Amino acid sequence: MTTSRCLLLTGAAGFIGFHLAQALLATGWRVVGVDSLNDYYDVRLKEARRDLLLRSPGFRFVHGKVEEPGLLLGLMAEEHPDTVVHLAAQAGVRYSLENPRAYLEANLIGAYELLEAARAIPPRHLLMASTSSVYGANTSMPYAETDKCDTQLSFYAATKKANEAMAHSYAHLYGLPVTMFRFFTVYGPWGRPDMALFKFTRNILKGDPIDVYNGGDMRRDFTYVADLVEGIRRLIDTIPVRPVTPADIAPGDSLSPVAPWRVVNIGDGVPVQLLDFIRAIEQATGRSAVMNMMPMQAGDVPATWADGTLLNRLTGYHPRTGVTEGVARFVDWYRGYYGA
Repeated sequence: MTTSRCLLLTGAAGFIGFHLAQALLATGWRVVGVDSLNDYYDVRLKEARRDLLLRSPGFRFVHGKVEEPGLLLGLMAEEHPDTVVHLAAQAGVRYSLENPRAYLEANLIGAYELLEAARAIPPRHLLMASTSSVYGANTSMPYAETDKCDTQLSFYAATKKANEAMAHSYAHLYGLPVTMFRFFTVYGPWGRPDMALFKFTRNILKGDPIDVYNGGDMRRDFTYVADLVEGIRRLIDTIPVRPVTPADIAPGDSLSPVAPWRVVNIGDGVPVQLLDFIRAIEQATGRSAVMNMMPMQAGDVPATWADGTLLNRLTGYHPRTGVTEGVARFVDWYRGYYGA
């Protein structure tokens, strides 16, 4: 089935943005992608993603920072997109300890510019990326969207929690339908070089040691990127509506009682031990890892685990790619791309 709908996508040359753009272009969407192509990690990888997207006649690329005053407003006025998906952000928990201003500018000011543009020229649906890091010091798992989230452990997580609150205020004040999604350790082909899978694969193939934090006593809800993209695609047409009364909100639904605003976890729902993840990489590469055991890093958490009930109830979807399969696909891509 094809469509001629228009999507404004920020962070289009990023890992997740690239995969989402590819998926929507393949079904006939027109995608206007914005990206700053900054040097947080290898710009050549971002440029390669962008160049692949530019092969589609339905893709338009705009080089710019989302925090640039008026950039997004101008694009909204020019394109009048049906849907906006906001993925642009300064990512990474650890880097936020070194350069918090980058998070202030991209994550807070960038979100403000987006919300102002959407207020002026409302899309049918605004979807914005948050993160499982907002659950912070919560220890009750699996994490549910209705859990209280007031104990963020990094400035990165704090900016994402602020984005949720900012978007809620605009949804309440201006009737802007907003869905926030909380991601859980996304991995797969074309992934970010600062993520564990990329670093582990690179070092294992070279025979170099890998740094394993908290002595390997870490659990993550690893989510394969194609599963994440399918969740986002299904949420595009799952538009929140302001409830008439609190009784209209189903148990377990994060729908706001005062705004057309909802937050949804997109995670695999299965916590995987870090050492088991490393074994999957060893299996896919045919090499053994040399592990350098390290203490827990500041701002990090020992475990994440998504409750995927709400996503499944809203869309009928649940992520389905296991770690062994997903890691093997990444390693195949890595070897092909880098000739390793």
